[in-house]
Amino acid sequence: MGATNIPLDVKAAEDRLMRYLAIEGVSGEEKAIAEAIAADLKSLGVPADAIRYDTVHKRINVPTQTGNLYADLPGTRPGPRLLFSTHLDVVPLCAGAKPTREGGRIVPQGNTALGGDNRTGCAVLVTLVETLLKNNLPHPPITLLFTVREESGLQGAHQIEPADLKGAVMGFNVDGKIPAELITGAVGAERWEAEIRGRAAHAGVAPEKGISSTLIASIAIAEAHKGGWFGKVEKPEGRGTSNVGIFGGKDRKPAGDATNVVTDFVYLKGETRSPDTTFAAAITAAYRDALKKAVAQVTTADGAAGELKFDGAAQYPSFNLPDDSPAVRHAKRAAESLGMKPTTVFSNGGLDANWLAGHGVPTVTIGAGQYEIHTVNEYVELSEFTDGCRLAVALATLEM
Repeated sequence: MGATNIPLDVKAAEDRLMRYLAIEGVSGEEKAIAEAIAADLKSLGVPADAIRYDTVHKRINVPTQTGNLYADLPGTRPGPRLLFSTHLDVVPLCAGAKPTREGGRIVPQGNTALGGDNRTGCAVLVTLVETLLKNNLPHPPITLLFTVREESGLQGAHQIEPADLKGAVMGFNVDGKIPAELITGAVGAERWEAEIRGRAAHAGVAPEKGISSTLIASIAIAEAHKGGWFGKVEKPEGRGTSNVGIFGGKDRKPAGDATNVVTDFVYLKGETRSPDTTFAAAITAAYRDALKKAVAQVTTADGAAGELKFDGAAQYPSFNLPDDSPAVRHAKRAAESLGMKPTTVFSNGGLDANWLAGHGVPTVTIGAGQYEIHTVNEYVELSEFTDGCRLAVALATLEM
Protein backbone atom coordinates (compact mmCIF):
# COMPACT_ATOMS: atom_id res chain seq x y z
CA MET A 1 0.00 0.00 0.00
CA GLY A 2 1.64 3.24 -1.17
CA ALA A 3 1.26 6.71 0.30
CA THR A 4 -1.37 7.69 -2.27
CA ASN A 5 -3.39 4.56 -1.50
CA ILE A 6 -3.70 5.11 2.26
CA PRO A 7 -7.19 6.54 2.82
CA LEU A 8 -6.19 8.98 5.53
CA ASP A 9 -8.73 11.57 6.65
CA VAL A 10 -6.25 14.42 7.02
CA LYS A 11 -8.74 16.97 8.33
CA ALA A 12 -10.03 14.60 11.02
CA ALA A 13 -6.44 13.78 12.05
CA GLU A 14 -5.44 17.44 12.32
CA ASP A 15 -8.63 18.38 14.18
CA ARG A 16 -7.99 15.53 16.60
CA LEU A 17 -4.45 16.73 17.22
CA MET A 18 -5.65 20.29 17.88
CA ARG A 19 -8.17 18.98 20.40
CA TYR A 20 -5.61 16.80 22.18
CA LEU A 21 -3.09 19.65 22.36
CA ALA A 22 -5.63 21.73 24.30
CA ILE A 23 -6.15 19.06 27.00
CA GLU A 24 -4.10 19.46 30.18
CA GLY A 25 -1.95 16.52 31.18
CA VAL A 26 1.47 17.08 32.73
CA SER A 27 3.26 14.07 34.18
CA GLY A 28 1.12 12.41 36.82
CA GLU A 29 -2.05 14.20 35.67
CA GLU A 30 -2.95 12.18 32.59
CA LYS A 31 -6.54 11.22 33.47
CA ALA A 32 -8.26 13.81 31.24
CA ILE A 33 -6.30 13.01 28.07
CA ALA A 34 -6.64 9.26 28.70
CA GLU A 35 -10.41 9.60 29.06
CA ALA A 36 -10.62 11.67 25.86
CA ILE A 37 -8.67 9.04 23.93
CA ALA A 38 -10.76 6.19 25.35
CA ALA A 39 -13.96 8.02 24.36
CA ASP A 40 -12.64 8.59 20.84
CA LEU A 41 -11.67 4.94 20.46
CA LYS A 42 -15.18 3.87 21.48
CA SER A 43 -16.74 6.33 19.03
CA LEU A 44 -14.63 4.81 16.26
CA GLY A 45 -15.96 1.34 17.01
CA VAL A 46 -13.51 -0.14 19.50
CA PRO A 47 -15.59 -2.17 21.99
CA ALA A 48 -15.53 -0.92 25.57
CA ASP A 49 -14.25 -4.29 26.79
CA ALA A 50 -11.24 -3.96 24.48
CA ILE A 51 -10.12 -0.78 26.29
CA ARG A 52 -8.36 -1.21 29.62
CA TYR A 53 -6.09 0.40 32.18
CA ASP A 54 -3.32 -1.22 34.18
CA THR A 55 -2.34 -0.38 37.75
CA VAL A 56 1.13 1.13 37.33
CA HIS A 57 -0.03 4.26 39.18
CA LYS A 58 -0.17 2.14 42.33
CA ARG A 59 3.47 1.11 41.85
CA ILE A 60 4.91 4.51 40.88
CA ASN A 61 6.28 6.21 43.99
CA VAL A 62 4.91 9.69 43.21
CA PRO A 63 1.25 10.70 42.84
CA THR A 64 -0.16 9.55 39.50
CA GLN A 65 -3.83 9.82 38.56
CA THR A 66 -4.20 6.77 36.36
CA GLY A 67 -2.50 3.72 34.94
CA ASN A 68 -1.38 3.16 31.37
CA LEU A 69 -4.19 2.97 28.81
CA TYR A 70 -4.46 0.03 26.39
CA ALA A 71 -6.71 -0.93 23.50
CA ASP A 72 -6.67 -4.31 21.77
CA LEU A 73 -7.72 -4.79 18.15
CA PRO A 74 -8.32 -8.35 16.93
CA GLY A 75 -6.52 -9.24 13.74
CA THR A 76 -8.40 -9.35 10.45
CA ARG A 77 -5.66 -11.48 8.91
CA PRO A 78 -3.10 -13.87 10.38
CA GLY A 79 0.14 -12.48 11.72
CA PRO A 80 2.07 -11.82 14.93
CA ARG A 81 0.71 -9.17 17.32
CA LEU A 82 2.11 -5.66 16.90
CA LEU A 83 2.43 -3.03 19.62
CA PHE A 84 1.91 0.67 18.90
CA SER A 85 2.85 2.98 21.75
CA THR A 86 3.12 6.62 22.75
CA HIS A 87 2.99 8.60 26.00
CA LEU A 88 0.12 10.63 27.43
CA ASP A 89 1.99 13.21 29.49
CA VAL A 90 3.60 16.53 28.63
CA VAL A 91 6.23 18.57 30.48
CA PRO A 92 5.16 21.27 33.00
CA LEU A 93 6.04 24.05 30.54
CA CYS A 94 2.99 22.93 28.51
CA ALA A 95 0.50 23.76 31.29
CA GLY A 96 -2.16 26.11 29.93
CA ALA A 97 -1.11 25.60 26.30
CA LYS A 98 -3.49 26.97 23.67
CA PRO A 99 -2.72 25.62 20.20
CA THR A 100 -3.25 27.67 17.06
CA ARG A 101 -2.61 27.14 13.34
CA GLU A 102 0.04 29.19 11.57
CA GLY A 103 0.26 28.07 7.98
CA GLY A 104 1.41 24.48 7.93
CA ARG A 105 2.26 24.42 11.64
CA ILE A 106 0.58 24.30 15.00
CA VAL A 107 2.17 26.62 17.57
CA PRO A 108 1.32 27.76 21.12
CA GLN A 109 -0.51 31.08 21.47
CA GLY A 110 1.11 32.13 24.74
CA ASN A 111 4.41 31.79 26.56
CA THR A 112 4.16 28.03 27.01
CA ALA A 113 5.42 24.95 25.26
CA LEU A 114 2.91 23.23 22.99
CA GLY A 115 2.77 19.56 23.99
CA GLY A 116 3.48 18.14 20.55
CA ASP A 117 5.65 15.82 22.62
CA ASN A 118 3.61 13.75 22.77
CA ARG A 119 0.11 14.69 21.74
CA THR A 120 1.27 13.98 18.18
CA GLY A 121 1.75 10.37 19.18
CA CYS A 122 -1.68 10.18 20.81
CA ALA A 123 -3.33 11.56 17.66
CA VAL A 124 -1.35 9.23 15.40
CA LEU A 125 -2.47 6.12 17.28
CA VAL A 126 -6.15 7.11 17.31
CA THR A 127 -5.93 8.06 13.62
CA LEU A 128 -4.42 4.65 12.96
CA VAL A 129 -7.48 3.02 14.50
CA GLU A 130 -9.83 5.29 12.55
CA THR A 131 -8.10 4.46 9.27
CA LEU A 132 -8.04 0.72 9.86
CA LEU A 133 -11.65 0.39 11.00
CA LYS A 134 -13.37 2.83 8.64
CA ASN A 135 -11.66 1.32 5.62
CA ASN A 136 -11.60 -2.35 6.69
CA LEU A 137 -7.86 -2.55 6.10
CA PRO A 138 -6.40 -6.01 6.79
CA HIS A 139 -4.07 -6.11 9.77
CA PRO A 140 -2.73 -8.56 12.37
CA PRO A 141 -3.70 -8.35 16.07
CA ILE A 142 -2.69 -4.95 17.47
CA THR A 143 -2.26 -3.61 20.99
CA LEU A 144 -2.18 0.15 21.53
CA LEU A 145 -0.35 1.47 24.59
CA PHE A 146 -0.57 5.03 25.98
CA THR A 147 1.85 5.39 28.90
CA VAL A 148 1.88 7.72 31.88
CA ARG A 149 4.84 9.63 33.36
CA GLU A 150 7.21 9.19 30.45
CA GLU A 151 8.53 12.73 30.93
CA SER A 152 9.39 12.06 34.58
CA GLY A 153 11.63 9.07 34.04
CA LEU A 154 9.80 6.60 31.77
CA GLN A 155 7.95 5.41 34.85
CA GLY A 156 4.77 4.15 33.21
CA ALA A 157 6.73 2.00 30.75
CA HIS A 158 9.07 0.82 33.48
CA GLN A 159 6.29 -0.50 35.69
CA ILE A 160 4.44 -2.42 32.96
CA GLU A 161 3.61 -6.06 33.55
CA PRO A 162 4.88 -7.76 30.35
CA ALA A 163 1.71 -9.89 30.18
CA ASP A 164 -0.26 -6.70 29.48
CA LEU A 165 1.54 -6.45 26.12
CA LYS A 166 -0.35 -9.58 25.00
CA GLY A 167 2.66 -11.28 23.44
CA ALA A 168 3.48 -8.55 20.91
CA VAL A 169 6.56 -9.54 18.90
CA MET A 170 7.63 -6.02 17.95
CA GLY A 171 6.66 -2.44 18.74
CA PHE A 172 6.49 0.96 17.09
CA ASN A 173 6.66 3.97 19.39
CA VAL A 174 5.56 7.41 18.13
CA ASP A 175 7.78 10.04 19.78
CA GLY A 176 9.95 12.00 17.38
CA LYS A 177 10.29 14.53 14.58
CA ILE A 178 10.84 13.01 11.14
CA PRO A 179 8.65 9.96 10.48
CA ALA A 180 11.28 7.90 8.67
CA GLU A 181 14.10 8.81 11.07
CA LEU A 182 13.92 5.51 12.89
CA ILE A 183 15.28 5.55 16.42
CA THR A 184 16.58 2.02 16.95
CA GLY A 185 18.65 2.50 20.09
CA ALA A 186 19.08 4.83 23.03
CA VAL A 187 21.35 5.42 26.00
CA GLY A 188 20.70 4.07 29.46
CA ALA A 189 20.67 6.43 32.43
CA GLU A 190 21.24 6.62 36.15
CA ARG A 191 20.17 9.26 38.65
CA TRP A 192 21.93 10.06 41.87
CA GLU A 193 21.26 12.17 44.95
CA ALA A 194 23.65 13.43 47.60
CA GLU A 195 23.05 15.01 50.98
CA ILE A 196 26.05 16.83 52.44
CA ARG A 197 25.81 17.66 56.13
CA GLY A 198 28.33 20.16 57.41
CA ARG A 199 28.31 22.35 60.52
CA ALA A 200 26.91 25.84 60.93
CA ALA A 201 29.06 28.58 62.44
CA HIS A 202 29.23 32.37 62.35
CA ALA A 203 30.92 33.12 59.03
CA GLY A 204 32.45 36.35 60.33
CA VAL A 205 33.29 35.55 63.96
CA ALA A 206 34.36 31.88 63.80
CA PRO A 207 34.30 30.39 60.29
CA GLU A 208 36.97 27.88 61.34
CA LYS A 209 34.38 26.20 63.56
CA GLY A 210 32.10 25.52 60.62
CA ILE A 211 32.03 22.91 57.87
CA SER A 212 30.76 24.40 54.64
CA SER A 213 28.56 22.01 52.69
CA THR A 214 28.65 24.51 49.83
CA LEU A 215 32.44 24.24 49.69
CA ILE A 216 32.34 20.44 49.81
CA ALA A 217 29.86 20.28 46.93
CA SER A 218 31.82 22.83 44.91
CA ILE A 219 35.12 21.02 45.36
CA ALA A 220 33.50 17.73 44.36
CA ILE A 221 31.90 19.13 41.21
CA ALA A 222 35.18 20.79 40.24
CA GLU A 223 37.00 17.51 40.86
CA ALA A 224 34.52 15.62 38.67
CA HIS A 225 35.07 18.21 35.92
CA LYS A 226 38.84 18.04 36.25
CA GLY A 227 38.72 14.26 35.99
CA GLY A 228 36.66 14.39 32.80
CA TRP A 229 33.44 13.10 34.38
CA PHE A 230 31.29 16.24 34.01
CA GLY A 231 29.34 17.03 30.83
CA LYS A 232 30.55 15.08 27.83
CA VAL A 233 32.48 12.07 29.08
CA GLU A 234 34.94 10.28 26.82
CA LYS A 235 37.21 7.68 28.37
CA PRO A 236 39.09 4.68 26.97
CA GLU A 237 36.58 2.44 28.73
CA GLY A 238 33.44 4.18 27.48
CA ARG A 239 31.55 7.36 26.64
CA GLY A 240 28.54 9.16 28.04
CA THR A 241 27.29 12.39 29.59
CA SER A 242 26.59 13.71 33.06
CA ASN A 243 25.07 16.70 34.79
CA VAL A 244 24.44 18.10 38.25
CA GLY A 245 20.95 19.48 37.75
CA ILE A 246 19.93 20.54 41.26
CA PHE A 247 22.12 22.32 43.83
CA GLY A 248 19.85 23.14 46.74
CA GLY A 249 19.20 23.01 50.45
CA LYS A 250 16.78 21.60 52.99
CA ASP A 251 13.30 20.75 51.74
CA ARG A 252 14.52 21.54 48.21
CA LYS A 253 14.86 25.23 49.10
CA PRO A 254 17.98 27.30 48.32
CA ALA A 255 21.12 26.10 50.07
CA GLY A 256 22.00 28.14 53.14
CA ASP A 257 20.06 30.55 55.31
CA ALA A 258 22.18 33.73 55.45
CA THR A 259 25.47 35.14 54.23
CA ASN A 260 26.89 35.26 57.77
CA VAL A 261 26.27 31.56 58.48
CA VAL A 262 28.45 28.72 57.21
CA THR A 263 26.10 26.53 55.14
CA ASP A 264 25.48 23.28 56.95
CA PHE A 265 23.45 21.36 54.34
CA VAL A 266 23.48 20.94 50.56
CA TYR A 267 21.36 18.65 48.40
CA LEU A 268 22.61 17.63 44.96
CA LYS A 269 20.79 15.71 42.25
CA GLY A 270 22.41 14.59 39.03
CA GLU A 271 22.18 12.18 36.14
CA THR A 272 24.54 10.09 34.04
CA ARG A 273 23.92 8.57 30.61
CA SER A 274 25.78 6.11 28.43
CA PRO A 275 25.12 3.53 25.70
CA ASP A 276 26.84 1.13 28.12
CA THR A 277 24.88 0.62 31.33
CA THR A 278 28.05 -0.41 33.17
CA PHE A 279 29.82 2.79 32.14
CA ALA A 280 26.85 4.91 33.25
CA ALA A 281 27.33 3.35 36.70
CA ALA A 282 31.05 4.17 36.51
CA ILE A 283 30.27 7.85 35.92
CA THR A 284 27.93 7.85 38.92
CA ALA A 285 30.66 6.23 41.01
CA ALA A 286 33.08 9.00 39.99
CA TYR A 287 30.73 11.61 41.49
CA ARG A 288 30.39 9.56 44.68
CA ASP A 289 34.15 9.26 44.99
CA ALA A 290 34.67 13.00 44.34
CA LEU A 291 32.15 13.85 47.07
CA LYS A 292 33.80 11.48 49.56
CA LYS A 293 37.17 13.03 48.84
CA ALA A 294 35.80 16.56 49.25
CA VAL A 295 34.15 15.69 52.58
CA ALA A 296 37.54 14.59 53.89
CA GLN A 297 39.18 17.82 52.70
CA VAL A 298 36.85 20.32 54.36
CA THR A 299 37.21 20.22 58.14
CA THR A 300 36.99 22.44 61.20
CA ALA A 301 40.11 23.79 62.89
CA ASP A 302 40.09 20.77 65.20
CA GLY A 303 39.73 18.24 62.35
CA ALA A 304 36.01 17.43 62.42
CA ALA A 305 34.53 16.54 59.04
CA GLY A 306 31.06 16.55 57.54
CA GLU A 307 28.86 13.64 56.49
CA LEU A 308 27.76 12.37 53.11
CA LYS A 309 24.70 10.37 52.13
CA PHE A 310 24.85 9.25 48.50
CA ASP A 311 22.29 7.19 46.58
CA GLY A 312 22.67 6.23 42.93
CA ALA A 313 20.40 3.96 40.95
CA ALA A 314 19.70 2.92 37.37
CA GLN A 315 16.84 4.87 35.81
CA TYR A 316 16.39 2.98 32.55
CA PRO A 317 18.45 0.49 30.49
CA SER A 318 20.13 1.14 27.18
CA PHE A 319 19.17 -0.78 24.04
CA ASN A 320 20.33 -1.02 20.44
CA LEU A 321 18.44 -2.94 17.75
CA PRO A 322 20.57 -4.23 14.86
CA ASP A 323 19.61 -2.97 11.41
CA ASP A 324 18.80 -6.53 10.36
CA SER A 325 16.44 -7.20 13.29
CA PRO A 326 12.81 -7.95 12.30
CA ALA A 327 11.38 -4.75 13.80
CA VAL A 328 13.90 -2.51 12.04
CA ARG A 329 13.50 -4.35 8.73
CA HIS A 330 9.72 -4.01 8.94
CA ALA A 331 9.94 -0.30 9.74
CA LYS A 332 12.28 0.31 6.81
CA ARG A 333 10.04 -1.57 4.40
CA ALA A 334 6.97 0.33 5.60
CA ALA A 335 8.72 3.68 5.13
CA GLU A 336 10.00 2.70 1.69
CA SER A 337 6.49 1.62 0.65
CA LEU A 338 5.48 5.28 1.14
CA GLY A 339 8.38 6.64 -0.89
CA MET A 340 10.30 7.68 2.23
CA LYS A 341 14.04 7.19 2.70
CA PRO A 342 14.46 5.65 6.17
CA THR A 343 17.54 6.18 8.29
CA THR A 344 18.42 4.65 11.65
CA VAL A 345 19.70 6.74 14.56
CA PHE A 346 20.83 6.21 18.13
CA SER A 347 19.31 8.60 20.68
CA ASN A 348 21.07 10.24 23.61
CA GLY A 349 17.69 10.61 25.33
CA GLY A 350 15.60 7.92 26.94
CA LEU A 351 12.40 6.63 25.37
CA ASP A 352 9.60 4.29 26.38
CA ALA A 353 11.25 1.99 23.85
CA ASN A 354 14.12 1.49 26.33
CA TRP A 355 11.77 -0.28 28.72
CA LEU A 356 9.60 -1.93 26.07
CA ALA A 357 12.72 -3.59 24.67
CA GLY A 358 13.59 -4.58 28.23
CA HIS A 359 10.13 -6.14 28.58
CA GLY A 360 10.81 -8.31 25.54
CA VAL A 361 9.25 -6.22 22.75
CA PRO A 362 11.91 -4.82 20.38
CA THR A 363 10.62 -1.33 19.60
CA VAL A 364 11.45 1.20 16.89
CA THR A 365 10.50 4.85 17.47
CA ILE A 366 9.12 6.90 14.58
CA GLY A 367 8.43 10.62 14.29
CA ALA A 368 5.28 12.68 13.76
CA GLY A 369 6.41 16.27 13.35
CA GLN A 370 7.24 17.47 16.88
CA TYR A 371 9.94 20.17 16.92
CA GLU A 372 11.69 22.33 19.56
CA ILE A 373 10.16 20.21 22.29
CA HIS A 374 10.25 21.35 25.94
CA THR A 375 10.60 25.00 24.87
CA VAL A 376 8.26 27.94 24.24
CA ASN A 377 9.32 27.70 20.58
CA GLU A 378 7.77 24.25 20.17
CA TYR A 379 5.70 23.54 17.07
CA VAL A 380 4.20 20.66 15.09
CA GLU A 381 4.95 20.42 11.38
CA LEU A 382 1.61 19.21 10.03
CA SER A 383 2.96 17.62 6.85
CA GLU A 384 5.21 15.40 8.94
CA PHE A 385 2.41 14.68 11.40
CA THR A 386 0.23 13.32 8.59
CA ASP A 387 3.21 11.39 7.19
CA GLY A 388 3.62 9.88 10.66
CA CYS A 389 -0.03 8.80 10.53
CA ARG A 390 0.51 7.21 7.11
CA LEU A 391 3.64 5.42 8.31
CA ALA A 392 1.73 3.98 11.29
CA VAL A 393 -0.93 2.63 8.89
CA ALA A 394 1.76 1.14 6.67
CA LEU A 395 3.42 -0.52 9.67
CA ALA A 396 0.09 -2.03 10.68
CA THR A 397 -0.96 -3.26 7.24
CA LEU A 398 2.28 -4.30 5.54
CA GLU A 399 2.67 -8.07 5.65
CA MET A 400 5.79 -9.45 7.32
